[in-house]
Amino acid sequence: MTRKQRRSTMIFSAMGVLALAVGLVLFALSDGVTFFYTPSDIITKNVQPGTRIRLGGMVEKNSIKQGKGTITNFVVTDKKKTIKVSFNKILPDLFREGQGVVTEGRINKNGVFIADTVLAKHDENYMPKEVADALARQDAGKHTMKSLAK
Repeated sequence: MTRKQRRSTMIFSAMGVLALAVGLVLFALSDGVTFFYTPSDIITKNVQPGTRIRLGGMVEKNSIKQGKGTITNFVVTDKKKTIKVSFNKILPDLFREGQGVVTEGRINKNGVFIADTVLAKHDENYMPKEVADALARQDAGKHTMKSLAK
């Protein structure tokens, strides 16, 4: 084999390995590349207990219940489905019923989302675009983003 042939073989082999690595990474991330799941997404995609995800939606009215210490239970909805959430830390000051929220954590065996982080909107007119878009899709365009934020 000549020097030129060896160099070409090495280059094409390296490109093949690189292409395989990129393909495997994209395949592994194909289902996990999302900002958050709505309650409907979690139910339809059958997310397994223990899987770390983000849950986004609206805090359902009259659903916030204080437990012992800093435990707070509430319900997140996308106007179609709901998921119970349990959070064992201090909630953000702007956390309220009827507002957009994104939580991070895991679903337990009982179907309760155990959150370790809660992200609330930061003023009265703001809702994360992804939350507003998902709620708008669920509501089939009946509400504007401003009416969803109220």
